[in-house]
Amino acid sequence: MTGSDSPDVELSKPGPAPSPVRIRGDLDPAVSRWMWLVKWILAIPHYIVLFFLGIGYVVVWIIALLAILFTGVYPRALFDFTVGVLRWSWRVAFYAWSPLGTDKYPPFSLNGDDDYPADLEVDYPAELSRGLVLVKWWLLAIPHYLVVMAFAGGGYMAFSDDYGMSWLALQSILTLIAVIALLVTATYPARLFDFLLGLHRWSLRVQVYASLLRDEYPPFRLDQGPREPGSL
Repeated sequence: MTGSDSPDVELSKPGPAPSPVRIRGDLDPAVSRWMWLVKWILAIPHYIVLFFLGIGYVVVWIIALLAILFTGVYPRALFDFTVGVLRWSWRVAFYAWSPLGTDKYPPFSLNGDDDYPADLEVDYPAELSRGLVLVKWWLLAIPHYLVVMAFAGGGYMAFSDDYGMSWLALQSILTLIAVIALLVTATYPARLFDFLLGLHRWSLRVQVYASLLRDEYPPFRLDQGPREPGSL
């Protein structure tokens, strides 16, 4: 009997290829049952900083578009700044809005931090397509925009009044359900947290693509849980 015929020999399957975009969000097992009521207020200093960072993000996006169009390269310093703004925004959202997975105050930093429960990493591309830069952020991304709008921009009619209809985002509804459960039971529903992370991961991947940081088209896939598939 040859080695290939042996029933004891198993062929190992390669794991999923590492993603160039990695979104992490670890649920704090000791998250407070009531802090979510005030964290959105405590994060006000971050909102102010993010307002000015957002202005810089727009300016850098325009410069990067022109740089990629003429050279095929996203200037590294501008790349790191854009990733830093997205990372900062994700940390604040994770802490203060959704999924409210930690009570640890976000750092005032554009840099990555392995010690903080939420983080975002994007691999720097050696070269980007000059042609795609003109269409990927609006035309090619339209299908993803529609999906993201369905769960982040509004998907449930809350009520109508003299001014028209009001809408609540699916993410907001699910986050509210989660924190009410946390308030009552002192436990954050793990499966609901994983699902919320999947929604945010989808949205952030689209933001990375629309920010011109990568050429890989975001997958139409809801990867739930705190870590990317295949990561430790």
